[in-house]
Amino acid sequence: MPQNGPAVTRSQRSTVSRLPRAGQRGISLFGLLFWAVLLAFVGVVGARVFPTVLEYYTIQRVINRIASESPATVPAVRADFERARQIEYSIVSITASDLEIGKQNDKVKISFAYDKQIPLMGPAYLLIKYEGSSR
Repeated sequence: MPQNGPAVTRSQRSTVSRLPRAGQRGISLFGLLFWAVLLAFVGVVGARVFPTVLEYYTIQRVINRIASESPATVPAVRADFERARQIEYSIVSITASDLEIGKQNDKVKISFAYDKQIPLMGPAYLLIKYEGSSR
């Protein structure tokens, strides 16, 4: 058989075969399964937490709007919040009676706080404490 390149002797071939091979690259099956389980868990937790975060921002937006209108009385603030709850179906964690209403620097200050338990699996729950106040 004719060779196109330089001739390789037997001693050169044995030297080449004794050189260490480059390390294999990639991910093993165990590593793939580990990352798949981890990403699935993070995805499930994220999917369960996301609606509660949206609810918190909705409540925050509603109380900021109510406070900016400067209602005259505490019952007026509570009535406005209940009206907003009927429109915004995502507000289910608090009611108007859960709001703390006061005055600060001649402005209406509305605050709220609530806990949200998110079931993960079996007896395991994630507890998130939300609190906020008007600007």
